[in-house]
Amino acid sequence: MPDSGELKIAKGTIVTPSARDLAKDRGVKIVEVPADQVDTTTPPEKIIALGSDHGGFELKEQLKPIFEELGLHVEDTGTHDEKPVDYPDIARHVAEIVASGKATRGVIIDGAGIGSAIVANKFPGIRAALCYDKASARNSREHNDSNVLTLGGRLLTRSQAEDVLRVWLTTPFAGGRHAARVQKIAEIEKATRNWTPRS
Repeated sequence: MPDSGELKIAKGTIVTPSARDLAKDRGVKIVEVPADQVDTTTPPEKIIALGSDHGGFELKEQLKPIFEELGLHVEDTGTHDEKPVDYPDIARHVAEIVASGKATRGVIIDGAGIGSAIVANKFPGIRAALCYDKASARNSREHNDSNVLTLGGRLLTRSQAEDVLRVWLTTPFAGGRHAARVQKIAEIEKATRNWTPRS
């Protein structure tokens, strides 16, 4: 949902009451047009790669409305139920989407959030941050330009997770002196690709 103006949708598209309310609140006019007149490409900065293992599934589903509210498109990589899955597989998928540039940012939820952060940070260009309160979320964005957020589905209440997610999604990178430090992270990453221990 854009912040203002007009939203073109294909004729016959189902618009939920909450979407209509959001459009009304923002002063957005919903216009039905033939399907071939709808721009279906979503820019990467509006796409969030989202994934969870079974330990984060319930929280993932509870957090989805926040993305919609902020006008973000969710690419849900799973899991889609509470059957056991391995967090490295989910974290890898989210990290690959962000590293490829298809999405600018990603969110991964597992039981504690730690394992997914470790996996995601194995990918070039990924700066995954495990955040547990609003201060850590803000710092990870302002200072580290984190592009993947990991959350502990069994360690945070829904309210705490919502607070962390909102701050993380809405806090811009501060740049300035922090940009040079983030650049150093990228240089270390590049330098260590073929790293071998010194004898």
